[in-house]
Amino acid sequence: MSTGKQKKNIFEPKWLAWEITGKCNLNCIHCRSSSSMGSDEGDFTLDEAKALIDEITSFAKPVVVLSGGEPLLRKDVFEIAAYGTSKGLRMALATNGIYINDETCSKIKESGIRIVSLSLDGSTPEIHDDFRKQPGAFEATLRAAEFLKNNDIEFLINSSFTKRNQDDIPNVYRLAKKIGAVAWYMFMIVPMGRGEELMAELISKEDYEEILKWHFEMELEEKEILVRPTCAPHYYRIVQQEAEAKGIDFERRNLKFGTGGAKGCIAAQSIAFIGSRGDVQPCSYFPTSAGNVREQTFQEIWETSPLFKDIRSFKDYKGRCGSCEYLSVCGGCRARADVILDDYMEEEPFCTHIPKKMLREMAKEKASNE
Repeated sequence: MSTGKQKKNIFEPKWLAWEITGKCNLNCIHCRSSSSMGSDEGDFTLDEAKALIDEITSFAKPVVVLSGGEPLLRKDVFEIAAYGTSKGLRMALATNGIYINDETCSKIKESGIRIVSLSLDGSTPEIHDDFRKQPGAFEATLRAAEFLKNNDIEFLINSSFTKRNQDDIPNVYRLAKKIGAVAWYMFMIVPMGRGEELMAELISKEDYEEILKWHFEMELEEKEILVRPTCAPHYYRIVQQEAEAKGIDFERRNLKFGTGGAKGCIAAQSIAFIGSRGDVQPCSYFPTSAGNVREQTFQEIWETSPLFKDIRSFKDYKGRCGSCEYLSVCGGCRARADVILDDYMEEEPFCTHIPKKMLREMAKEKASNE
């Protein structure tokens, strides 16, 4: 007998990155889409962009991040943002900062954009500009931060790291605080697009572990800004391990975990990416499309895509992830598994943890062979 209550779907789109143009004025070494000024801008007209917003808001109210490429290269970016705002969406902008000035800031505020993200991959011009392959990019980011701050627009800093800049991580974090960011997100690179050329530069899994432990210690003390590692789902395994080892009540320190699936990798669980040609992917770094909004509604893709359903089926994860006691708080990076192991259901390739279940099985097998 029905109780009259409909079971709530635990998988709701809460955050969408929307690549409104493929063009970019930089040629960053890690770019997931290999964007440049010669890239295809994409297919969405302003009317089509508005229609997509209408369809999305018919069933969800996610944060929508207008990205690229460089979104400020699109002349109607603020019309798209204003329309999203009028439909009740919290709109955000992801930019490299080069086109930010007082006039741009005025348009950002008028369109209802609530927050802007800037990229900062080094604490000095030498490190950042090398990463971005553009002399002056470092100064442009700092200048953009100053414009945003002077215009009372909140901004956060995204920072990507490989071996070439991993020693600079603490310095970048301190600089992000100094220039007035409300949040700092440390990205551990997923090698796709131009990033595929960085396979030899990926931070080792051992260093990765130590960096995430450093982040945990830093986060415990941080009181001024929000700090979160991104594309690093096993951070939440480390949080639990370190907190338990130190006798810290991580729930009271606001480092708590929810239920209903992995909380580290949230691709296809609460986030998704829409490319400039309409392809929907589980996240910005996931190479496989789940469908195209020109052929299906976003809601249909979100709710019925076999790819999305696979990722949400935690019991079917393979390797160490499938046996791991921390699966519900981590889940491993599905994009990294897909890119490096050619199977998005495989184990996280940059995790050092051996699950207790596997250790017991190994010990049992060793004993039987003796």
